[in-house]
Amino acid sequence: MIGDARRNQERGARASAALVTLTLLTLALGACSSDGIASAAAFPLSGLPDPHETLGSASGTAPAAVLAADSGEATRTRFANVNFHIAPGVVLEIRSLDGVMASLTPGAPVVFDDKRSFVIRIATAEVALDTASLGHLMNEHVFGYAGAPLRHLSFGTRNGELVQRGVLHKVIDIPFEMTARVTVTPDGLMRVHPTTMKIGSLDGMGLMKAVGVHLSNLLDTRKAHGVRVDKDDLLLDPVQLLPPPAIAGRVVAVRVEPGKLVQIFGDSIASRAQPPPLTPPDTASRNYMYFSGGTLHFGKLFMVHADMQIVDLNPADPFDFSIDRYNDQLVAGYSKNRPDLGIEVYMPDITRIAAHPERVVASRVRTDR
Repeated sequence: MIGDARRNQERGARASAALVTLTLLTLALGACSSDGIASAAAFPLSGLPDPHETLGSASGTAPAAVLAADSGEATRTRFANVNFHIAPGVVLEIRSLDGVMASLTPGAPVVFDDKRSFVIRIATAEVALDTASLGHLMNEHVFGYAGAPLRHLSFGTRNGELVQRGVLHKVIDIPFEMTARVTVTPDGLMRVHPTTMKIGSLDGMGLMKAVGVHLSNLLDTRKAHGVRVDKDDLLLDPVQLLPPPAIAGRVVAVRVEPGKLVQIFGDSIASRAQPPPLTPPDTASRNYMYFSGGTLHFGKLFMVHADMQIVDLNPADPFDFSIDRYNDQLVAGYSKNRPDLGIEVYMPDITRIAAHPERVVASRVRTDR
């Protein structure tokens, strides 16, 4: 019986391998009459605001006095040790960032309540994305549409390389695993170059080479956000990959740390024109976001000639900030005016509010005393 089971298992494996091979041969024949539509496709519009596009926003509600007092300048920003929650399951680990925030509507303030209305123009930054966030980003945003060629993606790291697992949908669903080296192109894109690949139980790289097929023949990325295929490499646009708020900047280096993909921004027009980095009023704070200049609009409030530092109430770990739930953090925190008319806002981590809102309020009351 054991022998029969083993023979059945081997027959099943051979049948699976034959089906994968047949699929790739079919694609190879199709490639003979096509240049590979995915590899030739330009980066699609991601649904994010173009940093240079003029959009409507809530700026029309700004009082005339606010508009009159507004200098029209952008708001300079400096972040340190901030876990920036931009979408469910997607967290940017901003270790440091210098840049500006600007409305996409000329002359309008930065509206915190409408994250599609402004852009963060990065001069310099170090930003990490852990593998869990990368999985959410790829499944729910980049390939989050019906008929996507890649599904059920998960990520890991191994020996300084990125490991990607998932299902390739092309005629049939085929499980795959790819280990890749990540580098940066001269124009600031991230190149994901496979070093090993398994398609089903087969050597994917060797099989594709044998039948004359490239990854670009297998993946149609015309509907994907911020990704295209160059032969066997994936090219990722860090600016277009992310959901709102929009970012603008140039990635100059990338590395894979255990469990994380780290991007270094710099060497852009914004960084060359940027004045020296901002010095926050509270220099003792390790985790913060500082905003200087321009006009900020949050809730019913407008802050002209902005001078606001948001400080982590729990400095033992990075500051977890949610652009979608910032008001919950404001309610659970407190603020105080400085002698120079600036404002300092103390917020708890959004993760602490979600888990134990009553403890956050109690902690705030004790701090106020």
